[in-house]
Amino acid sequence: MVSKLKRVLIGRPMKSTEIEGEKLSKLKALAVLSSDALSSVAYGTEQILIVLMAAGFSALWYSIPISFAVLGLLLILILSYRQTIFSYPTGGGAYIVAMDNLGRSTGLLAGGSLLVDYILTVAVSSSAGTDAITSAFPMLHDQRVLIALLMITILTIMNLRGVTESASMLAVPVYLFVASIFVLIVSGLYKYWTGGIHASAPEFGTAVSNVSLFLLLKAFSSGCSALTGVEAVSNAIPNFKPPAERNAATTLVMMGVILCTMFIGISALAYWYGIAPDPKATVISQIAESTFGRGSLYYLIQGITALILFLAANTAYSAFPLLAFMLAKDKYMPHAFMVRGDRLGFSNGIIFLGAASALLVLGFHGNTESLIPLYAVGVFIPFTLSQLGMMVRWIKHKPQGWVVRFTINTIGMLTTLGITLIFIITKFSHVWFIFVFLPLVMFIFYQIHRHYLNIAEQLRINIDKDKPCIKGSTIVVPVAGVTRVVMNSLSYAKSLTDNVVAVYVGFDDADIERMEKKWEEWNPGVRLITLRSSFRSIIRPLMKFIDTVEWKTSETDHITVLIPQFIPRHWWQNILHNQSSLLLRAYLFNKKDIVITTVPYHLQK
Repeated sequence: MVSKLKRVLIGRPMKSTEIEGEKLSKLKALAVLSSDALSSVAYGTEQILIVLMAAGFSALWYSIPISFAVLGLLLILILSYRQTIFSYPTGGGAYIVAMDNLGRSTGLLAGGSLLVDYILTVAVSSSAGTDAITSAFPMLHDQRVLIALLMITILTIMNLRGVTESASMLAVPVYLFVASIFVLIVSGLYKYWTGGIHASAPEFGTAVSNVSLFLLLKAFSSGCSALTGVEAVSNAIPNFKPPAERNAATTLVMMGVILCTMFIGISALAYWYGIAPDPKATVISQIAESTFGRGSLYYLIQGITALILFLAANTAYSAFPLLAFMLAKDKYMPHAFMVRGDRLGFSNGIIFLGAASALLVLGFHGNTESLIPLYAVGVFIPFTLSQLGMMVRWIKHKPQGWVVRFTINTIGMLTTLGITLIFIITKFSHVWFIFVFLPLVMFIFYQIHRHYLNIAEQLRINIDKDKPCIKGSTIVVPVAGVTRVVMNSLSYAKSLTDNVVAVYVGFDDADIERMEKKWEEWNPGVRLITLRSSFRSIIRPLMKFIDTVEWKTSETDHITVLIPQFIPRHWWQNILHNQSSLLLRAYLFNKKDIVITTVPYHLQK
């Protein structure tokens, strides 16, 4: 039943040799890896306007120069990450750059920041998509948590089906969103230039007395939330078809051009239309309503915007499993994150990402707006460390033309560092948690790494000196009666050695006497030891007996506890039995030098 459901949801297992078919073309990669960055158009301008409204409506004209400043930073980041792609073609982005150039602790800080950011991306994107739906359909507001969880579940299942299949599904809505925003921008500009808009926009260039440099920097840093997801392409280079580096670099430039055009277009329309932030309607919603009215085109744009905000999370689904794989390969995360699933994706990373983001949505009841500053800091810490790492790389290696590259990275590092500090200073009440959580994540990385090193040290052998030690064998078989399950287990035990002993635990004298008599009548050729349990515990007397056997024979024999177990035909029938064999096996796992074997007997009815 479970296997059939898995096949329906995820699809048939794929051979390892099919992995080349899972590589992405530029157009599919653009859909998968840029959905986060492109979707930020839906809220980037709004974040700027929310900050500027503190100085009044007349201050909203500052959104235009601030938008151009954001685009300037985007240009620097695109150029910088393009250099990173060619310098580190194996992927990993900020983690690999920082680890290689700035040391282990800095690399783990960058990697931990990115992992946390990807979890926040899914939570914030699903909640933002829900907000877009409830803007158009207010009656669904009370179901926002359920809608967000449903979308996270759909994205998780979609990505478990494989990179290529998820890319094919994503391509249509992503390019529909790009097309719809371009239609909105062109239509809005036409309507404005033909005099179809009568809104009173704040006069451009008017001095506003209560606008300070600090307020403008705060608005700029808020607008930089539109840059989240830019690093995803450099993290996921192994997912591209060859030549991977060139295709990744081209995809990054395509994403930058589209994002620049859409972001400045929406910012210009918001200014010319006199749009002010409204808690009941997003900026995109207000522009679309002013341009098309509340007709079919308005609802189409709202629907596609909501969909792209949901699908923005898919960038994290592409990047998180790859980054987790790299950390696991370096022994800083569990090795389970290195395992490819049936569809050749890193399915454990995908499932973990979905579960963690769902917990965030539940914990914040779908109101994840307070996570956006934390989300932005989580992005700009790796941005800054990546730029700094590339600066160190250029100084170390000094390739041809390194001065220009160094200058680009220096400007980028100083700008992203400044934005990070602005976020920390202005929104400390929202981001203080990252100063507790990131050190905790790094501590966990170090503990995992130490664990794997300790295991390697204890398991390593000297192939010249260490050889197998041959001993005899003593087998202890716990029995609950004279049954086919016991007969099957004793037959197997006697095929291994003659040194077999059966052990029965009774709760009273009559019970023990009855068992001894029946065993004598059956006479299986195995000695029966009976133990009395005054406190009705099976495990305690058995453990004492096994300790005694181990004390007497451990020097000469391997001790094996062979546990008989019958397997019901239907899974639900397991709840009808006391599962004492499972309890005994779980308890024995903590014993030293004890071999535990289960002999199953499958029931037919």
